Amino acid sequence: MQPIIYDVAVSVDGFIAGADDDITKFAHEGPVVEDYFERLSTYAIAVMGRNTYEFGYRFGLEPGANPYQNMRTYVFSRSLELPEESDVEVVGIDELPKIKELKAKAPGPIYLCGGGEFAGHLLSNRLIDTLRLKRAPILLGSGVKLFGGVGDGCEMVNTTTRTYDGGYLFQEFQVQP
Repeated sequence: MQPIIYDVAVSVDGFIAGADDDITKFAHEGPVVEDYFERLSTYAIAVMGRNTYEFGYRFGLEPGANPYQNMRTYVFSRSLELPEESDVEVVGIDELPKIKELKAKAPGPIYLCGGGEFAGHLLSNRLIDTLRLKRAPILLGSGVKLFGGVGDGCEMVNTTTRTYDGGYLFQEFQVQP
């Protein structure tokens, strides 16, 4: 059984993006980002919601293209339409059975790259195993919440904490069953 790992940048006040999906205040280079890219190479599968996938269009991602060439990518959406010959698979119904199947059959860890609503749905169904936060020393005040507003009393154990210059903090948590 492979773990689902939510590996995401987050502001001190709990947002993974600001208003209008703004991510400009998060680090885009330096050791915290280099460590993130190193972790990306360890994941076998990427899962995300429609909003996260379509967010890539702002940065040149073409509809149907895989944003993570080293991973098989699944986009969970009931409304996303992609070209027939896509490099990603859209899962439109029965997302929880598909997630459970991926956990059972994946050749390596599963990267949950977002977004907040999708992560909240998975967390509320106890399908996230590990939370990796790149905590940025910023306050966004509004935007996309880490778990889309879901907060059901889930307990976590901090297993790693690493500090970076400039006030960035990496924390890893194991989600308790």
